[in-house]
Amino acid sequence: MQIAIVLFDRFTALDAVGPYETLGRLPGAETVFVAEQPGPVRNDSGSLALVAERALADVPAPDIVVVPGGPGQTPQMDNRVLLDWLRAADATSTWTTSVCTGSLLLAAAGLLGGRRATSHWLALETLREYGVEPTGERVVTDGKYVTAAGVSSGIDMGLTLLGQIAGDRVAQSVQLLTEYDPQPPYDAGSPEKAPADLVEEWREKSRFVLK
Repeated sequence: MQIAIVLFDRFTALDAVGPYETLGRLPGAETVFVAEQPGPVRNDSGSLALVAERALADVPAPDIVVVPGGPGQTPQMDNRVLLDWLRAADATSTWTTSVCTGSLLLAAAGLLGGRRATSHWLALETLREYGVEPTGERVVTDGKYVTAAGVSSGIDMGLTLLGQIAGDRVAQSVQLLTEYDPQPPYDAGSPEKAPADLVEEWREKSRFVLK
């Protein structure tokens, strides 16, 4: 089984690394980072680069597609090379997945129309523009499409899909060995829980404009 994790300029690192460290531990699977061109791809802060081992064209039919999000997602929304690859890869994939605003790229490719999906909370309503039903759930499975909410939820998505493919015991083993046992010092991880003024502050700063 081949897992292709897509990279593009200014992606969010944990969006890609979370699934890599969980789903990427699927027994017998090959995990490859892919981009338009092979080579280092910088994250949203510019301080970290992951190396795309292969070009999109060199990985035409992965079994699992993982699309991260990040600020760089916006200019990719009309990138024909990437969107055409997503459509072609999706035609034969077993699972097509996303983390954070990566779901907007799946939506822009026409893959999520009429389906339920999630994204970063600031981007949820943007999904409606593509005929997608947004939901604030952390991980959403609709057919072969698995979408995760913001950034850290990619870990949950990876474990969820790992369990579906390889079984609960394998997923539990990965959770145990990565010691994924969240005990955050704050309870502000969603707009429903965070201070209202903080939520409003980040809405005002967001690149996603509510219509």
